[in-house]
Amino acid sequence: QVQLVESGGGLVQAGGSLRLSCAASRRTLSGYAMGWFRQAPGKGREFVAAISSTGFGTTYGYSVKGRVTISRDNAKNTVDLQMNSLKPEDTAVYFCARSLYTGSNHLEVNEYDAWGQGTQVTVSS
Repeated sequence: QVQLVESGGGLVQAGGSLRLSCAASRRTLSGYAMGWFRQAPGKGREFVAAISSTGFGTTYGYSVKGRVTISRDNAKNTVDLQMNSLKPEDTAVYFCARSLYTGSNHLEVNEYDAWGQGTQVTVSS
């Protein structure tokens, strides 16, 4: 079973940037689309971004579009999420996940079968 570990979270002021990284072990990520989700206290898990297995296709959630960029390095077995112009409402635990599919156009939690433990992002106003 693949193991996913997120890193890069932290506390940042509004308008700042963070780069999250997801590293996989035990199994390769090649052949799978990958996604990032987030969950704020008291809310459900929200889709943030996804990238296709080849890296050529990406999909972004409405609330973050234009401010985040997802990328992957299949040789290194990593997936990154660059977040810019952060807002207090971006505060959440961010999770990376492996998709059941190869395309990036899958936005539902139940379309992903492996999850990391999450990394906290806190944006102060």
